[in-house]
Amino acid sequence: MTTETIGDIVISPRVLEVITGIAATKVDGVHSLHNKTVADGLSKTALGKGVYLQTAEDGTVNADIYVYLQYGVNVPSVAMAVQQAVKSAVYDMAEVAISEVNIHVAGIVTDKTPKPDLAALFNEDFLNE
Repeated sequence: MTTETIGDIVISPRVLEVITGIAATKVDGVHSLHNKTVADGLSKTALGKGVYLQTAEDGTVNADIYVYLQYGVNVPSVAMAVQQAVKSAVYDMAEVAISEVNIHVAGIVTDKTPKPDLAALFNEDFLNE
């Protein structure tokens, strides 16, 4: 079988942020994502809602994810599950290998706090389907 190259494929960092955010919030024990600063919630450059991706000069991608966890969960287990879910989701969907997934636990949320839905989290039209 012959492979023919007819052009480049460019994946927007925004797409990787959405994939990362959805994968992180679907892990059991994760309540929601959290922006690093209040300014990130108002800024148009920080669209990831708690997901911060950096690409190093050597091409490696690092992710920093800020989360609120549900009360009563094992924090290290949930953090490792988020790391695994994010790495596999981004690689499976975009074939981008993330070298580091750093989880920052911003807080613990009680059981009575309602969990936000994905559509409100990312304001993306495709989540309404």
